[in-house]
Amino acid sequence: MTAPLPHPQRSDALDNRDRILDAARALFSAEGLDVPMREIARRAGVGPATLYRHFPTKQSLVADAFAEQLHACRAIVDEGCADPDPWQGLCRVIERICELHARDRGFTEAFLSAFPGATDAAAGREYTVRAVAGLARRAKEAGRLRSDFVMDDLVLVLMANKGINATSNATRVAASRRFAALAIQAFEACPHHAPLPPADGGPRRGDAARRRLE
Repeated sequence: MTAPLPHPQRSDALDNRDRILDAARALFSAEGLDVPMREIARRAGVGPATLYRHFPTKQSLVADAFAEQLHACRAIVDEGCADPDPWQGLCRVIERICELHARDRGFTEAFLSAFPGATDAAAGREYTVRAVAGLARRAKEAGRLRSDFVMDDLVLVLMANKGINATSNATRVAASRRFAALAIQAFEACPHHAPLPPADGGPRRGDAARRRLE
């Protein structure tokens, strides 16, 4: 005997799921990943039982809430790595990832955090780090990226980019683009650049986020 085919979700169940995801994205962006599941259910206009029926754990909710952004992030990195000019590819990656994160600050926290059990987010983060590290190595070999650049520096850029506050999404994106341009100028190999402090010069702000990416 063959197993019965799964029944498609009813339209009201799909509507509930969409409302939960919309509420989660809004609250994660405004309050971070620590927002209680009960508050997400309240914002979505559903009961806690309905929320947990769709998303048994917060990890599964985080993964689904930011699945689209993770896919976009990977596409950005793939396009940058495919550029025959590694410096131009790296610049485009920095610009577009900063813009992606500026549009949804909740995604930045999900991307940088070591959120237990969010395997899709962790895999996407690890893929991005490995790919960008390879692109940066090629840009150094081409003499365009400063030799003392380390991946910690990209973490600091994302953390600073997350801190951009603006009254509208358009203003925040515009500020993020300007910030990315300033960061790229700082990363470019230049004989007038003074050496950076050692990357392993003891504990400092950002160490925890850096370890999350390792």
